[in-house]
Amino acid sequence: MSYISNFTIYSNLFLKIILSIIIVYIAYKPKGVKSLAKEILIFYLTSFLFGGVAFAMIYVVKPQEILMKNGLFLGTYPLKTVFLGAIIASMILITAFKIVKTKISKNDMYCDIKIYLNGKTVTTKAMVDTGNLLKDPLTGNPVIVVEATLLEDILPREILQNIDEMIGGEFTNVTDEIRNQYLAKLKLIPYSSLGKQNGMLLGIKADKVEFITPEEEIQKENIILGLYTKSLTKRGEYRALIGLELI
Repeated sequence: MSYISNFTIYSNLFLKIILSIIIVYIAYKPKGVKSLAKEILIFYLTSFLFGGVAFAMIYVVKPQEILMKNGLFLGTYPLKTVFLGAIIASMILITAFKIVKTKISKNDMYCDIKIYLNGKTVTTKAMVDTGNLLKDPLTGNPVIVVEATLLEDILPREILQNIDEMIGGEFTNVTDEIRNQYLAKLKLIPYSSLGKQNGMLLGIKADKVEFITPEEEIQKENIILGLYTKSLTKRGEYRALIGLELI
């Protein structure tokens, strides 16, 4: 038995594509054209995979009970065969994603960022760190961890040389002018890491941060810079850590 096979939308290629776009848009509500195109591609790849496995199961399980007439498969298709086909397709899909994930270039782990602060800018390479979930506990704004020395041309030397003291509430080595200008901008960001529990970073709110990837450039405000007093790497491959959600 066939259902709604006489509808024009199921025989016209253009209308099929339009229907696919509507389905994906209703299900995922993509934010832009690129996101919509990516989700449509995944939709078709998944459909082709499950459909291909279903056709394969027809020939493997009991082909003698299946007939093709006018482009339709007629016959008995047991429910257990449907489940078996779905399981096989899911296993193929999961394995394919794992293989693709292992082939991702290391360059995809990095991006350039441009930090705007006090009317000045500085550009550096940042690593996308899936473990960086730091946020300002008061505002919930995301935190980018940066090497403090990166901001030597932007922030006063008194701040950069007395970060640990300022975390402890000591401002004796900072002039009144600097303290009055920056005190409202400074934040205390708690963090935990391997070998370091209940740590604390001194943070300062950036005017904005621009994330530069091969596909696009994204500008975001309300970003906190967590000042790290040591080097993030031995060879200086990157000088900042950003969370995946920011890009």
